[in-house]
Amino acid sequence: MDTLNNALSVAGLTDYLKSTLEEDPNLRHIWVVGEVTAAKQHPVGLFLTLGDPDAEAQIQGVVWNGVRSRLKHQPRPGERVAVLGSLSLYSKRGEYRLQIVQILPQGEGFQALRLQQLRSRLAAEGLFDPLQKRPLPPHPQTIAVITAPTAAAWGDIQRTISSRNPGITLLFAPATVQGEQAPPSIAAAFAQVERDGRAEVVILARGGGATEDLACFNDERVVRAIAECTRPVVTGIGHERDQTLADLVADVSVHTPTAAAEWVVPLASQQWREHQQRGDRLHRAFTHRLNQEQNRLTQLKTRLGRLPHQAHSLQQARIRHQILREKLAALDPHGVLQRGYAIAQYPQGGLPLVADLRGGETLILHLADGQVEVRVMAIGTDPKK
Repeated sequence: MDTLNNALSVAGLTDYLKSTLEEDPNLRHIWVVGEVTAAKQHPVGLFLTLGDPDAEAQIQGVVWNGVRSRLKHQPRPGERVAVLGSLSLYSKRGEYRLQIVQILPQGEGFQALRLQQLRSRLAAEGLFDPLQKRPLPPHPQTIAVITAPTAAAWGDIQRTISSRNPGITLLFAPATVQGEQAPPSIAAAFAQVERDGRAEVVILARGGGATEDLACFNDERVVRAIAECTRPVVTGIGHERDQTLADLVADVSVHTPTAAAEWVVPLASQQWREHQQRGDRLHRAFTHRLNQEQNRLTQLKTRLGRLPHQAHSLQQARIRHQILREKLAALDPHGVLQRGYAIAQYPQGGLPLVADLRGGETLILHLADGQVEVRVMAIGTDPKK
């Protein structure tokens, strides 16, 4: 009886399955490849049956009229297609089906669309942003090379770098550069370079080939390995007509392994010329500064030679200065007071005149060692007058 108490209704079971299917993020945006076994037009949309003859499996799909005009391909019974959609459950019949938003014939078109979607997603993350590109070291001494050990690219890079600068150290990180094993192999090679830690720059190279041969360089694992590398990365993959996602994320992208080696390593002769040019510029700058200092020394010597002629004028100026100082000292009021004189002044300021004085007025008398307050008792005239 306990089992019956926990039993689900048909609607409850259907709702549970519906929410489980439709809320699963892995089933919201999926590609499914199959053969169109039936295609039926309906006023609300196009109903399809996709089959897998090898496994005798089928799934129903529907393209609603709202998205039907955006289909890149109109399916026909008997052809193999790739459909993009989300899984849903039709409750009335208890059937699950694909709600389809895009249909492509299986093959190159499907692969191209998947590549474009991956490219758009990685670009949205900023992996291809030109502002994120790192500059290459101008004169690297240690370079890591990731390519196949039997590939012509490895030999081309060795010969090119040896001819341009034989003193360069090459670190070889072997990797598979074609086929299904290539993406994890290339990612592992980048991890090896990171662990080693000696390389200043990394070259990822492969010779030209068909588009499918270069598919591994469009793999997300390879793109992220390049983006996460702490050293600048230069790609030399394929020919001019080929551009992969690895090229877009790399700091520098050129068309061949040889071009990658030439880009990373400048010619030793060119470095020598640049060294000579720097020496010439340094010599010119030193010579210019030396000439400036010599001119300044000459000016100082000239001024020093004029000093004997300026000594007489300087002595006269000193004598005149002393005379002026003595005159100024003679006019100093404090000096007058020191000689026994006094200075009378109204309390509010100003010097009094005899003609203006009145008996009983108060004056301030300034002496050498202080001041006193006095009262006018009598007013007399200058006996000399």
